[in-house]
Amino acid sequence: MDLYEKVVVVGKEDLDDLHHVNNVRYVEWIQDISKDHWEARASENVKNKVVWVVLSHHVQYRNEAKLGDAVRIKTYIADTKGPISVRAVEMHLADTDTLLVESKTEWCLLNASTLKPMRISEEIRSFFEGDSN
Repeated sequence: MDLYEKVVVVGKEDLDDLHHVNNVRYVEWIQDISKDHWEARASENVKNKVVWVVLSHHVQYRNEAKLGDAVRIKTYIADTKGPISVRAVEMHLADTDTLLVESKTEWCLLNASTLKPMRISEEIRSFFEGDSN
């Protein structure tokens, strides 16, 4: 499993009316780390031939993060089948390891020219078989 992670620090723009990170911001972070992981691992040749679209997000909010908190976000590919990739994302407070959010997102791989679904190739799978960041 290829685990990819990064840390973000909660800013004022991330907060909702209760002064916690807004749920929409968590979903944005899910999408951001997913894209970052793809960009860091996939070859330029493949990136030019395919695109990913979201089919569904399942997000469970466990605890809140507040202004100034460092949030460690990690992701990995949990499963693939045909054109579908299931990506897991977890977010924890960096200093206490308190679980904030767990999510599973179904992504569908499309041919960039035709925008039709295409099977995830062994080449694409190989981008995510390592274990380093």
